[in-house]
Amino acid sequence: MQAKLSTMFQSLRVRNYRLFATGQLIKLIGVWMMFIAQDWLVLELSDNSATALGVVTALQFTPVLLLTLLSGRLADRYDKRMLLFVANAFWTVLALAMSVLVLTGLVQLWHVFTFAALLGVSNAVETPVRQAFVSELVGMPLLPNALSLNAAVFNSARIVGPAVAGLAIAAVDVGPVFLVTALSSIAPLVNVVRMRTEELHRKDLPPVGERDQARVVDGLRYVARRPDILLPMVLMSVIGMSLFNFQLTLAALAKTVFNTGAASFGLFSTALAAGALVGALAGTGRRSRPSVWLVLGAAIGCAVFGTLVGLAPAYWLVVALLLPAGFFMIYFAQAANQRVQLGVDASFRGRVMALWVLVFLGTNPVGAPLIGWVAEHYGAGASIWAGGLISLTAALLALTWQLRRSGARLRMRVLPMPRFYVVSPGAK
Repeated sequence: MQAKLSTMFQSLRVRNYRLFATGQLIKLIGVWMMFIAQDWLVLELSDNSATALGVVTALQFTPVLLLTLLSGRLADRYDKRMLLFVANAFWTVLALAMSVLVLTGLVQLWHVFTFAALLGVSNAVETPVRQAFVSELVGMPLLPNALSLNAAVFNSARIVGPAVAGLAIAAVDVGPVFLVTALSSIAPLVNVVRMRTEELHRKDLPPVGERDQARVVDGLRYVARRPDILLPMVLMSVIGMSLFNFQLTLAALAKTVFNTGAASFGLFSTALAAGALVGALAGTGRRSRPSVWLVLGAAIGCAVFGTLVGLAPAYWLVVALLLPAGFFMIYFAQAANQRVQLGVDASFRGRVMALWVLVFLGTNPVGAPLIGWVAEHYGAGASIWAGGLISLTAALLALTWQLRRSGARLRMRVLPMPRFYVVSPGAK
């Protein structure tokens, strides 16, 4: 058991990665607290409008849609460590300003909209740079483990943040939650400064002259020529747009369907994140690039349980189903991310990961308002199960395409329990 745990957390032996992960964990706990407080504040300011929630989500992710590819170009041309510092400093200033507005009681709905859009700008720069920076922290041999631990950090924060936020909102209202968010975002700034640049893994990067010529369009052409990278990208864009809107849909489900308070909404988010944490840890032992079949199987599991969450008639059943839904959601996203990262050339990593962030987060401006409209007119449950069915259709179509392309065959053998497996004559 001790050896297994040591293997699971082996990237933490690297000092620079340990600083990175610690700073991210502290910041993300505050960020998830802020997300819960922001959604609750929007519902209070808009008379429980799910459409307003959709607008906030769209504004938060629109900059990702518009700016992420340019940020990927920056990541391939300039020092990722310095870019991370600047983006996180911008986030800290914004969070402090918003906390002052909320604490003084001056906040209005348009303030929240503006705040969400500006935070989106920070995310549009920071996220692709952070994704590409991981390989410089640990090197390629430890990259699968480090990516899995990143997902574990993210979902640990999703467990702690919403749970604490729900209780804090009920006890002291939303203002102090925004203040905690601002203070927590200082941690990654301090830890980035403390990193040892001489220990970064940068030997596989192209010369500076070649990096200066990095173009966004070259990154797009590179992905278009790589079906093994393109498939998880396309699948992630559909599922991300139609199903990965739980920040919006769970708030509406808790408040409008089950008539619960902030603490119960936090329980929904915590259940989802608990399953996601298990899914993240399940991938920490991976040592090689995930197969396309693993990605497709996880996508189907994510879609099936997402659909069931939307159809669940009871509060306790929603909580129970959010556990496997969270597991498959992060297991799919993690496997797809690793398949992309471990298959890309170092000279294109920044631009390719920017495209990954675009399909992972940038589809929200398209999907969130539509999901919010469906939730408001047909119920929050319908907005979830409809997204699940769209995702399931996309996953099955991707599976069919991959089977035909590779010449593989899908069989079912009756064992103690039915199991599906793929027979592939040398499929990638």
